[in-house]
Amino acid sequence: MVQKRRHASFKKRTGQLVALSIAGSVLLAACSSNNADNGGSASATASAGSSAKTKAATLKVEVFDRGNSPTGSSITKNYLTTFVQDNFGTPNNINVQYVPVPRSEEVNKLNVLMASGTDVPDVVFTYDTPTFNRYAQQGGLTDLGELLDQYGPNLKNFLGEDTLAYGQYDGKLYALPARRSHLGKYASFIRQDWLDKLSLPMPQTTDELYATLKAFKDKDPGQTGGKVIPLGMSIAPAQYEPLIWSFIKPTSEEQRYTLTQQLGSNDFPTLLPGFKDALQFMNKLYNEKLISPDFGLDKDKTKLSQNVSSGLVGFFSEDDMNPFYADGLYATLQKNMPDAKLAAVDVYTNEEGKHPKPEYTPIGMYLMIPKSSKNAVEAIKYLDWMASGDNLFKMQNGVEGENYTLKDGTPVMNTNAAEEIKNRLYNQGDMAIISNGKQLGDADKNIEAYVVGMPQPYQEETRKALTISRSDTFKPVRFDKPIEAEAKYGTTLQDKFKEIIVKTAMVKPEQFDGTYESMMKDYLSSGGQAILDERTAAYKAMK
Repeated sequence: MVQKRRHASFKKRTGQLVALSIAGSVLLAACSSNNADNGGSASATASAGSSAKTKAATLKVEVFDRGNSPTGSSITKNYLTTFVQDNFGTPNNINVQYVPVPRSEEVNKLNVLMASGTDVPDVVFTYDTPTFNRYAQQGGLTDLGELLDQYGPNLKNFLGEDTLAYGQYDGKLYALPARRSHLGKYASFIRQDWLDKLSLPMPQTTDELYATLKAFKDKDPGQTGGKVIPLGMSIAPAQYEPLIWSFIKPTSEEQRYTLTQQLGSNDFPTLLPGFKDALQFMNKLYNEKLISPDFGLDKDKTKLSQNVSSGLVGFFSEDDMNPFYADGLYATLQKNMPDAKLAAVDVYTNEEGKHPKPEYTPIGMYLMIPKSSKNAVEAIKYLDWMASGDNLFKMQNGVEGENYTLKDGTPVMNTNAAEEIKNRLYNQGDMAIISNGKQLGDADKNIEAYVVGMPQPYQEETRKALTISRSDTFKPVRFDKPIEAEAKYGTTLQDKFKEIIVKTAMVKPEQFDGTYESMMKDYLSSGGQAILDERTAAYKAMK
């Protein structure tokens, strides 16, 4: 069962990183000082791990609690926790315990656990790059280099050098980044039935899209009674990033490295040439009433989802597969309007005729072992077991014949056992932590695994959306050493970035230039210039 990707809301991310900043060095000082000799070091723990044990070791592993456990299961006691204990824990005389952390409070709760020293799990994780960098910088994490070489050969081979490079800080390996199976992020979607009703062709460029949006507004093919929203928008990245990045002009290597700003886990194009053009286009759409009127208040896509599902939206961008999940946007739309048809489309076009959009880094979350852990060897063995044989495959897909059948090497879920599969594998994405997404050997097979996991009526459009999301992509920019100013100012600048989008969109056209200049000046003085200066110096040093 494919784990649905979700973007944390802007408000939650802000609160998380503020809490992280407040926690500061005190948190990690407490974590590291709890065991000054590093109970998880390779030499000390190896001796303990190799000696005969009469009492089972207890390995504590963090797990996300999304509040979605089916009846009869809990996040700490379910099919997969039992599978792990039976197949890894018991044979190795290890009692595996899971420590639940609410997904929506990930960073805050992790800070509390790390500060406790004694209550922190042996395996923790985060998607947030600044959180990992700060823990590593302040000495709160175990150096995993020797441990991985000695106890994790299968894990090391599975992750690969490119992935492991993201877990390094100052030349030492402090995290094992999960390997991402699919790097595509976004696709766009249009009401095909509206196009058909108006005898309009599928738009192929931004200009053609604009003409289509005008027709949707003027002719209201969905008969919304004047409530039509030609372009659905929120202030979540999946909606505005495809539009904005399509306006970014072709750049040199130096521009990509120096002008890009990484705030949190994403690259931001605030200083790249073309950013102002994107905002001016959004201002045009807003003033012509072609875009969601209150998009700046819709931080978690709730209003957008309601509007799409109720048939008010003609075009929108989204995380590539999200509309096609069972009980998702498309299913709800068709429940409300049986004749509605969504088509995946790649329409935002740059001056070269390409459809640029950002892609993910090749990693998922950072898997870390706190320096206070006395079970670092057991932790690495656990992750190595997951990467061994068919253990990861079984955790992600369940039991052959009961949950899936193999078709050309791809597991196809049994539709007649959907409820059983849901109950058995509802948390596979949060348990199979060495991988973000299903791993079947190559990118095309991984894509097909996503496709066949969707309801059959939506599989072809899912395949098209996944193809769109990984075409003409901007690859993330990575320095060997973190940019300290990004960690320092990232939270503030994420706020300001979204304020720039909203305020420049909503002002009158004649006020656009003044508003843009004023807000960019504030952005630069609030840390943007410091990041630019540090990245410029880092690029020169790298070259």
